[in-house]
Amino acid sequence: MTRPSFLYRLSVHLASRTAPLAARFDKKLARGLDGRRGLTARLARWAAAHRDPARPLVWMHAPSVGEGLQAKPVLETLRAEYPDWQLAFTFFSPSAERLAKNLPADIADYLPLDRPGEVGAVLDALQPAALVFSKLDVWPELTLAAARRGVKLGLISATVSPDSSRLRWPARKWAAPAYRALDRVGTISEEDGERLERLGARPEAISVTGDTRYDSVAERAERLDRTREPFARLAAGAPDTFTIVAGSTWPADEAVLLPAFADLLVQLPTARLVLAPHEPNPDHLAGIAERLRHLKLPRPVRLSQIEHAKPGPVIVVDRVGILADLYALGDVAFVGGGFHRAGLHSVLEPAVFGVPIVVGPQWHMSRDAELLLEQGGAVAVPAHDARHPLHSQWLVWHHDPAARRKAGAAAKSVVADGRGASERTTALVRALVLG
Repeated sequence: MTRPSFLYRLSVHLASRTAPLAARFDKKLARGLDGRRGLTARLARWAAAHRDPARPLVWMHAPSVGEGLQAKPVLETLRAEYPDWQLAFTFFSPSAERLAKNLPADIADYLPLDRPGEVGAVLDALQPAALVFSKLDVWPELTLAAARRGVKLGLISATVSPDSSRLRWPARKWAAPAYRALDRVGTISEEDGERLERLGARPEAISVTGDTRYDSVAERAERLDRTREPFARLAAGAPDTFTIVAGSTWPADEAVLLPAFADLLVQLPTARLVLAPHEPNPDHLAGIAERLRHLKLPRPVRLSQIEHAKPGPVIVVDRVGILADLYALGDVAFVGGGFHRAGLHSVLEPAVFGVPIVVGPQWHMSRDAELLLEQGGAVAVPAHDARHPLHSQWLVWHHDPAARRKAGAAAKSVVADGRGASERTTALVRALVLG
C-alpha cells in the first residue's frame, strides 16, 4: 500500500473539520490550530530563501517536549559533524514551541496536518533527504508520500508500551503501511522491537540503539550553573530545610500531594515544597492557592516574586523551561502525571541528580519508571488513600539519610547505564543520508 486507507483519510478529514469547535473548550488545541495558520506558506518562504537542494536536509519530527529531547542530542551531533547539512525540526504539541526555538535547526515549526495537500506542499518545499520520527508517531500520509518520493525514513528512540492502543484496531491497521515503509528503526529495547514488528515494521530494519533522552538529561545536568538565578536564591535556604521538588503536576496529583505535604509540615516544620505545575496558567495557579487555603497553609510564593516575598513553605514555579534544573535542589522528588490520564512525566530529570522519586499509580506506560522502581530509585504510591503513604515515605527518607542516599544513587545509576544511545542513534540517521 503506497497511500493511506480511505477510512484513515476520512477520519483525519473529520477530525480537522471538528477541531475548531473543540478548540473553543481546549486552550492547548486552540494554540495548536493558531500555530498552524499559514504553516505551509511559512515553510515555502523559508525554502525559497534558504533551501539549497545541493545540500542534504534531514527533517526530524517530535510530537512533544519529551520526544524533542530525544531528538536534541542527535540534531546537535549532526550540526557539529555535518555543518553543510540543513536541518528541519517539526513538532505537534504547542508545549514544544519553546524547546524548538533552542534546537540547532535551520527551520523549526509545527507539523502540518496529515492531509495530502499540506503534506505534499511541505515535502515540495523542504525536499528532505531523510525524514526521521522520534519515539513512535509515524504519520501515514506524510510517511507514505515521502516514501513515494524516495525520501529515506527513520524512527529513533522507538518504544511501544505493551498496553498501547496502537497495537489494537483500527490504529494498528491504519499505521501498518507507514511502519512498513521505514528504512531504519532504532528501538530502546528488544521488546520494543518485537512490538514494532507487530505494528508493521520490517525485522531487517530494526536495531536496538537505546533512548537518547538519557544522554540529553545527563548533558543538561553537567551544564547546570548553580550560581544562576533563580537556582542560587532557592539553594540558599536554611541548612536543615527538607526540600521536595514536585514537577509537572496536574490538579489530580496536587489533590494527593498538597494534603500529604500539610501532614508533613506538622511533624517537620522545616519542610519546603517547590511545586512546578505542568501548565502554570492563571487558572491552575489560582486552584493551587485555593487548595492550600483549604488546608490552612500559607499562600504560596510564586517563583517570579520570590525576591520580594516573605519565605514560605510552598514555592510555585510560574514559568516553564527550568524544572529540569530545579530538581537538583531536591532532597526528594515527586513527578506528576501518575494520578492523571496523561500518564507519568519524565522521571529521568530528577534521577540524573541522584534524587529519589515518588510517583503515582499510573506509571506503567513509562519504561524509565519501571527501571527506577526495579532498582530502588523510586517508590510508587497507590491509587486510593495515597495521602498517608506519600507522607510516610517522605518521613522515611528524611529520618534515614542513608536510605535516601542509597535510593538516589540507584536512580542516578539507571541514567548512567542508559547513556551512549545518542552516538548509536546518530549513526543510524547518518546511514539514512549517506547510505
